[in-house]
Amino acid sequence: MTNALFQELLFSLAFLSVFLLLGTFLRAKVKVLQKTFMPASVVGGFIALLLGPVGFKLIPVPESWMAIFSLLPGILIVPIVASVPLGLSFGSKGSKGKGGADSKDIVPMFFILTLIVGLQYMVGFIVHAIFKGAGTELYDTFGWELTMGFAGGHGTAGLLGNMLKGMNLPYWEIAQGVGITTATIGLLGGILGGIVLINWAARSGKTQLLDKPGDIPQHIQVGYQTDVTKQPSVGRETTNSSSIDTFAFHSAIILAASGLAYLILHYLKVFEVPVLKDISVWGYAIIVMFGVWYVMVKLKIEYLVDTKVKSKISGSLTEIAVVAAIASLPVKAIMAYISPIVVMSILGFIVTFIPAIYFAKKYISEYWFEHAVAAIGTSTGVFLTGLLLLRICDPELKSPVLGNYSIAYTFNSVLGFAVMQFYVGLMLSKGAMSVVMAAGLQAVICLVGLIVYKKLANGTSKQAVETN
Repeated sequence: MTNALFQELLFSLAFLSVFLLLGTFLRAKVKVLQKTFMPASVVGGFIALLLGPVGFKLIPVPESWMAIFSLLPGILIVPIVASVPLGLSFGSKGSKGKGGADSKDIVPMFFILTLIVGLQYMVGFIVHAIFKGAGTELYDTFGWELTMGFAGGHGTAGLLGNMLKGMNLPYWEIAQGVGITTATIGLLGGILGGIVLINWAARSGKTQLLDKPGDIPQHIQVGYQTDVTKQPSVGRETTNSSSIDTFAFHSAIILAASGLAYLILHYLKVFEVPVLKDISVWGYAIIVMFGVWYVMVKLKIEYLVDTKVKSKISGSLTEIAVVAAIASLPVKAIMAYISPIVVMSILGFIVTFIPAIYFAKKYISEYWFEHAVAAIGTSTGVFLTGLLLLRICDPELKSPVLGNYSIAYTFNSVLGFAVMQFYVGLMLSKGAMSVVMAAGLQAVICLVGLIVYKKLANGTSKQAVETN
């Protein structure tokens, strides 16, 4: 890479940073953005989109920068995904209450989250089949964006683009844009719908910790904490800066694992290894990191990793990926798919809200509503969306819901990354209805899991009572 190319990359990142800061400022000042909890990266990305060459052309942005913007999400998603297994733990040991996990509700929560993902896959590809059958021109993987946008969030749109680009599919950029669109719809609908649901539940006595809708703290609305004494720490300094900075150490682990994943994929392609050469690089990144973390645990040096520091690194990369993906949205191309996008988004909300409430009420033993809103939040946005809705109905996090939700979410995410490649391969080789059937099987397995687990849990409880 020449000096000019390095400068081009630096200038494009500087441009995105300006709009990330602008998004932060607008989130802090504009009431509607505060009420909808719109992330600064999303706000900044849309402002850049409107002012740039795709929108009103008020800011001249070189084509080379736009190319970098569209490529960045697919590149950055590799270290983002690679970081997932690093520091993975099974939560607190018996720390029920005050955010700790209550083990008997972790498994049902996992099944509910995974069941909803299966239903979202089904809806996306059923809509694909219906519209294509009616004569609408759709690219082969259309419909996948519902799950990627709703359950995955804005950052996962980069993963979508990365996978399709790696398969040399020409529509990868449009699919990435559709994924960003569904993620925005999901985030807004999930938060607003969740708040309406919490208001109704509080007034009708469905919540255990909230008599009336809780006031959301000002610092959460504006996006910053003015009281220095209340500002949380970004994590532990696991290494001494005289040797290596903690953030640099964690970044080195993540980037090294990502680089090794690229190397593995390169040689699999060189030696033409069937099946394995077609797996996306992020798939190898997550496998490599599982191996790295396993070795660190076996060597008893897991104290060198702090999950908060790791999350801040992956979070920073996600912010850049999101603002870049939105700034480079191919709006005209996306508008050609607006009807199926709207239909699958509406159906997506239905198969998210209703199952979350129904199955949580039926299979969660305690704080079923609080578990339900956390599931709704993460299934239409990201982990923090679920946490936001949970904090509205459990302001002090007195219940064990956060612990249950965190552990269930972690395993659901790992499983989601594992089956993602399978679904897209199935779609390209067998068609939309094959994915519908496979996703339906996923949902059925989760439902059976819920039923069996409840019977086993009830049997264990009954046995314990008889013993006493």
